[in-house]
Amino acid sequence: MAGKTTISIIIPTQRRLDSLTLAALSALGQVGVDDPVELIVVDNDEQPSAREVVEFLACGSPYPVTYVHEPRAGVANARNAALAVAQGELIAFLDDDEEASPRWLARLLETQRKFDADVVFGPVRGRAPQGVTKHRNYLEMFFSREGPAEAGLIDHAYGCGDSLVRRSALPDQIQPFSPQRNRTGGEDDLLFAEMKAAGARFAWAPEAYVWEDPVPERLSLRYAIVRAFVYGQGPTRQSATAIPPDRVGVARWMLIGVGQAVAFGLLAAVKGLIRAPDFAFAFDRAARGLGKVFWWRPFTIHFYGRSADASGAADGSAVTAPLQGFHA
Repeated sequence: MAGKTTISIIIPTQRRLDSLTLAALSALGQVGVDDPVELIVVDNDEQPSAREVVEFLACGSPYPVTYVHEPRAGVANARNAALAVAQGELIAFLDDDEEASPRWLARLLETQRKFDADVVFGPVRGRAPQGVTKHRNYLEMFFSREGPAEAGLIDHAYGCGDSLVRRSALPDQIQPFSPQRNRTGGEDDLLFAEMKAAGARFAWAPEAYVWEDPVPERLSLRYAIVRAFVYGQGPTRQSATAIPPDRVGVARWMLIGVGQAVAFGLLAAVKGLIRAPDFAFAFDRAARGLGKVFWWRPFTIHFYGRSADASGAADGSAVTAPLQGFHA
């Protein structure tokens, strides 16, 4: 294996033991990859609740597994803690509610090498349990990610889950994710925007797909619409927080948002009155439009960064434990 690139698969998790097990097993079951691989699971619970699960999975692992306990709540903290111990030049990110297809990593690597890409993204296929019938099509679409039919370079970024990143292209190779986004999310959007400004190359790998199984409390129209509002805030807030601030961009996105909110709001009202089956799709677009308009601090919604302890986030530092499995 001399001269080959080490790949670090990183899974951040917080109190989702069942879905973490599925995600980790799918990562450990990858085929078609000859390069050295390691798996890093970073536990973002205040208490090390995932440690026993990760220790058990490491016993039968084909490659090294490392457990990291990062008690400071927030997905940026979790990802940074994993990167601090990762050995790979290529970093593959998998969420703890995702199940990777068997050749997921091989397809990401194939596309990265073919196009010399700094970041490669793959499709996400949302799936809901059989019991979810109301707005099912919309909810599965909401938790999905689609892209071009063919592999190739793209001019924009997607989210961090199901991505492969070249470490040397990161602006900070140890702590690239901004802790300021721990509670709101969007730390990956901020990072990829900075990388794009620096000339990073993005690519799309259509066969590197993962399944996403949202937790039950997220499979509701209420949750999705609030989340759509937050997604809508992204481009306006990104323009506002640019250095220097892009005031023209802020104004442009807010005007676009007004148009979307009015047009799709009226459409959603009509579809709601006639009980059209695609009502939720129009409602979603209206919410994203409103997010572009109402993006500043009083309208900030926190989805992340909550500690297991109601008193607030822990102040401890990350604890790392390499776990000995049966390594090929």
